[in-house]
Amino acid sequence: MLKKVLIANRGEIAVRIIRACREMGIRTVAIYSEADKNALHTKLADESICIGPAPSNKSYLNVKAILEAACLTGSDSIHPGYGFLSENPSFAKICEEMGIKFIGPNHKLIELLGNKSMAKETMKKAGVPVVPGSDGLIKSKEEAVSIAEKIKYPVLLKASSGGGGRGIRIAYSTEELERAYDLVKQEAKISFNDDSIYLEKFVENPRHVEIQVLADEHGNCVYLGERDCSIQRRNQKIIEETPTEILDEKTRKQMGEVAIKAAKEIGYTNAGTIEFLVDKNKDFYFMEMNTRVQVEHPVTEMVTGIDIIKEQIKIASGEKLNFEQKDIKIDGHSMEARINAENPEKNFIPCPGTIIGMHLPGGNGIRVDTAIYSGYTVPPTYDSMLAKIIVHGKTRAESIAKLKSAVAELVIEGIQTNTDFILKILNNENFKNNNYDTSFIQKENL
Repeated sequence: MLKKVLIANRGEIAVRIIRACREMGIRTVAIYSEADKNALHTKLADESICIGPAPSNKSYLNVKAILEAACLTGSDSIHPGYGFLSENPSFAKICEEMGIKFIGPNHKLIELLGNKSMAKETMKKAGVPVVPGSDGLIKSKEEAVSIAEKIKYPVLLKASSGGGGRGIRIAYSTEELERAYDLVKQEAKISFNDDSIYLEKFVENPRHVEIQVLADEHGNCVYLGERDCSIQRRNQKIIEETPTEILDEKTRKQMGEVAIKAAKEIGYTNAGTIEFLVDKNKDFYFMEMNTRVQVEHPVTEMVTGIDIIKEQIKIASGEKLNFEQKDIKIDGHSMEARINAENPEKNFIPCPGTIIGMHLPGGNGIRVDTAIYSGYTVPPTYDSMLAKIIVHGKTRAESIAKLKSAVAELVIEGIQTNTDFILKILNNENFKNNNYDTSFIQKENL
């Protein structure tokens, strides 16, 4: 078993990893920027070390500083959480070369699956259904137009190294496509330092459904059901739930088996998520594979009883999974809402500041993952997410009622949050009736 884990992250996921390590008797090291010197994860870890000033590129993305911190503290492993360096193949490779265990898949898989066009081709070869589109990267505007005319509009232009909803444009005509081409390349270059792009058919009114897999280093792999992540703003998830009632058992099983086949085909290890688009006919298409723990992993934990962070650490320690697919049982329904410091009425502009008072909800089947506290100053430098409220009920209706109650009970004073916006969604009749897709927020004019 690993002895000391350095957490190359911040916020609620850093706190989540520290707590899992504590329960396993593993020592932890927190890294922090100057802006995070009073952050909760620095107080909870066994050791903490400053790695640079506030900007991410000088701290949480500073590979040299993080690895120096790992060496100085005698850490034998690094957990990257999500975001930052979690899907950076160069970082994973250097960890491997230094003999520091990267808690995730090997760098070659991260590189393969991080390139969206290469991942799509890999999945196609593994027999996974994919959305029609370009065979690899697009080299010119003329090529994009030619492909779009073959597969028919609307189409999506996507940054090959994209993520977080950036580097994506929909085109409903040749004119829109030509305009979007330059925009996507420009945004891809700025956001990911990689302006390569690809094109695919835009699946209208889809549901965004992902399959959680766990794979050890001994060839064992299971899937832990699905998560519906269709409630999104600007391609970023807000509410997630499991199971999704749009899938029948046959389709659910089929998606899970496809996910396992794909993971085994490429020799995947650790936790991973294969994301699909599901159309109105319940046909599903591969979208991307995330090689890290997902923000929304708690809903899966609530219905399966499996601690995904602990499993990541056990797998990285060389242990075999101690359960098989037949042992995985889905109990009830779980739902998560992301609480952000933002103003939904002003295009979700971030609203950092100092929290002067707060109250977190509690009760049966209610969990709050957060790193905020009264007196904590939310910095303007990082992601605006403050907390995740996760609930577990016997049915979807019970989960909605429980989540409404929990969100209404939440108090965060001193800064603006999206709690009223979350409640609007939970009170919406179409949401309650499970009649929604990824365009729900725009359609309902919320």
